Amino acid sequence: MVHARRTPLAPLLSLLLATTAKAVDIPAQAQVIDQKSFNVLGDVPPPTVANSTTLFIPPGTTKESLFEKPFHIYDEEFLDIIGTNPTFTLLNSSGTNPRFHEAAVWVPSTDDFFFVQNAGDPAAGTGLNKSAVIQKISLSQVTAEVSAQRNATGKVDVHLVAATPAIINPNGGTNYRNRILFAGEGQGSRVAPALYVMSHNAPYNATVILDNYFGRQFNSINDVAINPRTGDIYFTDTTYGYVQDFRPETVIQKQVWRFNETSGAVAVVADGFNMPNGITFSPDGHHAYVTDTGVIQGFFGRNSSFPSSIYRYDVEEDGTFSNRKTFAFIATGVPDGVHVDTKGNLYAGCGDGVHVFNPSGKLLGKIWIGSTSANFQFAGKGRMIILGETELYYATLKAEGAFPG
Repeated sequence: MVHARRTPLAPLLSLLLATTAKAVDIPAQAQVIDQKSFNVLGDVPPPTVANSTTLFIPPGTTKESLFEKPFHIYDEEFLDIIGTNPTFTLLNSSGTNPRFHEAAVWVPSTDDFFFVQNAGDPAAGTGLNKSAVIQKISLSQVTAEVSAQRNATGKVDVHLVAATPAIINPNGGTNYRNRILFAGEGQGSRVAPALYVMSHNAPYNATVILDNYFGRQFNSINDVAINPRTGDIYFTDTTYGYVQDFRPETVIQKQVWRFNETSGAVAVVADGFNMPNGITFSPDGHHAYVTDTGVIQGFFGRNSSFPSSIYRYDVEEDGTFSNRKTFAFIATGVPDGVHVDTKGNLYAGCGDGVHVFNPSGKLLGKIWIGSTSANFQFAGKGRMIILGETELYYATLKAEGAFPG
């Protein structure tokens, strides 16, 4: 955590004054972060103190005050995203076990929300010796009374989901053809990374739909998304299984892949990454967003010369990618899971919470949890579940997710 040295406060953001000179109402759980207040710090901390592992605490704030009002307004467009009365609730805490990690999937038909444990985290003991597990909650338990509380730990039950057969080290997930599509990272050299589909309901029957490219294993499939125009599956393949000590060293180039289950065709759509990670599409399917979290290198530590960025591609009519563009760089942690709302705004799970960008890459605001959120997901209109590794959060806001899960 890095506290910026306080300098004289710049004038409040112009968003605080409407064109009629009437003050804009800031929601009770929101606060304005004036970027001009830290354009010049004077005494900028050295890299050993301020780096990708540390929280940035803007002048005039504390970690406690940032968490007390977790909806941080960087641009007035964020007000239309959070609405007039956003809320933020802690639903569960798991101590040191990172139970709330990735594969955030909301199933509209049952109003269940699925997620997975962190594979390869020493605190979980997962990866090589045992697989990470799938879990779920029922959002029907998150009543208005629950969401009105800041701490509702114990009010919502977390259930273990035992897929049949087991999905090995699941990480990414999304809805697909009335089932859940999981990206499995594999285990050792004999259990190959794979794409699995699983039914929404018990006994949670699971089937492998892809586990190789012309007989060669993937590295450790990380995330998965569906192109809304073509229905094709796109997935990222990286080496986090290796750098977290449960998969072999690089076995194939780290790339973004495309899979058409109907024809069986598998093809590369993008390369040139250090650690390709999260992936999603714009609501109309004309753009794809891919994150590169290369700054995090597992047991090799961190390397700040590697990416911590989100890239945007044009998606051609035939489903191929073109015109790569750097969309955003993340200073705190890395951009992991990414999702969009119905207006095309991009949300990214980062080292201090969820960052929100408009379609041009302008930072609009943050939902600040003060720690890493590897992933999150909308649950339809006005609801979001945020996975905070050892904490599970529920937020209400105005925006609506573009895709169900």
